[in-house]
Amino acid sequence: MPELPEVEALAQDLRGRLVDRAIARIDLAAFSALKTFDPPLQSLHGTLVEDVTRHGKFLDITASGTHLIVHLARAGWIRWRDDVPALPARPNSKNPLAARVVIDDPDFETTPGLDITEAGTKKSLAIYVVRDPQEVPGIARLGPDPLDDAFTIDVLAGILQSEGRKQIKGVLRHQGTIAGIGNAYSDELLHAARMSPYKPASSLDEAEVQTLYDAIRTVIGAAVERSRGLAASELKGEKKSHLAVHGRTGQACPVCGDTVREVSFADSSLQYCPTCQTGGKPLADRRMSRLLK
Repeated sequence: MPELPEVEALAQDLRGRLVDRAIARIDLAAFSALKTFDPPLQSLHGTLVEDVTRHGKFLDITASGTHLIVHLARAGWIRWRDDVPALPARPNSKNPLAARVVIDDPDFETTPGLDITEAGTKKSLAIYVVRDPQEVPGIARLGPDPLDDAFTIDVLAGILQSEGRKQIKGVLRHQGTIAGIGNAYSDELLHAARMSPYKPASSLDEAEVQTLYDAIRTVIGAAVERSRGLAASELKGEKKSHLAVHGRTGQACPVCGDTVREVSFADSSLQYCPTCQTGGKPLADRRMSRLLK
């Protein structure tokens, strides 16, 4: 799932490709992906791209005052194409294409554009056309951005206290609490902070809050810096190559050498290092426990 660093890098990459260029048309290939009807999608045809920004994990392409907002969900991605087909994209249940943005630029001999795609059968990618980003419910509910100057240690401490006994892993992932951190980076920054994902949010003392705050700033900030300047096609590989524990079940922890373990849930999983994070004790995998009963 694209998280804050990847979406930030996508915004930077697309900003350089799209700003001051016109949107010729947008082909909608997956009708279920479009979540709004006013303004219509066609209102973006012929508009000039002014900026590409990010709200949490939402990508925002602003064109002539109208916002094309994309949430890539778990399996979505954006691919730049130097030359798109002349014929409009058509709905096809076997095709991962959700929408295609076609660019009109007289300086190009070809017709460039970008494909918004979603792999797999579980379709969660969402596209919105709005006059104000706050019209998108998910954006309106976002918590503070962890890289914003307003996200201070006092803000984090207040969040942790207000969340009470909730597990810190879930608190970090909840977009209405802190924007942009998902499953992968919550694993990574908890590993960097040497904290159990099950640790209650309000149980952190002052030193632990500082440690977690520093981990958030360091892990997320470093990922953004590494991704800066990369094309969309390079971002997935960059992210995977720098993960310490997430997606590395059974491999050696790069810090202590212990085996990275996993806890599985209904639709996701978390990875952690027992030595670094849980005092050497493996966490109970509830799904496996049920199978063994």
